[in-house]
Amino acid sequence: MRQTKLDEFIELEEQNKKLEEKVQKEIEKNRQKEQILFHQSKLASMGEMLSSISHQWRQPLMEINSLFLPIEIKLRGKKSIDNDEVLEAISKLNEITKYMSNTINDFRNFFSINKESIKFNLSTQINSAINILSTSLKDNNINLEIIVKKNPEVYGVKSEYSQVLINIINNAKEMLIYRKIKNPLIKITIDKKEDIAIIKIEDNAGGIKLKNIDDVFKPFYTNEKKDGSGIGLFMSKLIIEKNMAGMLSAENINNGALFTIQTPQNIKK
Repeated sequence: MRQTKLDEFIELEEQNKKLEEKVQKEIEKNRQKEQILFHQSKLASMGEMLSSISHQWRQPLMEINSLFLPIEIKLRGKKSIDNDEVLEAISKLNEITKYMSNTINDFRNFFSINKESIKFNLSTQINSAINILSTSLKDNNINLEIIVKKNPEVYGVKSEYSQVLINIINNAKEMLIYRKIKNPLIKITIDKKEDIAIIKIEDNAGGIKLKNIDDVFKPFYTNEKKDGSGIGLFMSKLIIEKNMAGMLSAENINNGALFTIQTPQNIKK
């Protein structure tokens, strides 16, 4: 009788061990899938960002050309050039090149492979994301409203947080364009409640047309965006909730969609 119970115990231990091994294998598979999805999301965003770079730089390059064209014409015609005219052109050139340099820094931060969690300011990250998307928003006459009620700092990977902001803002932009909304608007509110930093991103694109709004965070779900990858919002939720111990939610409000990012300030990785 004792031998039978011992055998049963040994068999149960072996089954538990096999079950633990199976669970660990599934956890590893899910981790690898998340890494692949994150990589795919980053590649999709890189394509959008590279396209945005070309838009961002087209106007300042034209401005540089317009600055020195009159000077070149005078030089070729052997006409006298006023020193003040040259100094003014140089001053404007410095402003333009500084803007272009800042743009490069924004993109470099976005593509950063540095995974170190650091303290950063929310309004700074919003400005960085907007700088990347500003030309596209202007080209499509999309109004942008930013309200800073409080300006908290949080801990996290800056490039990942920027990716979340860009994904959500870009998603709102695409819906506004796709649905041909008159007077399109994206409103961003930065706030803080106790130790929770909050960013709300709202648009007037008509809302999320799904029975279950949370489906918008499912991987590869593109809904109306026929050419979308369907992983941007999925990865955004993963970054905020898994990597930053926060919460990303979506709801319909005021004839539009509202995405709310909540992240605890006292979390250090």
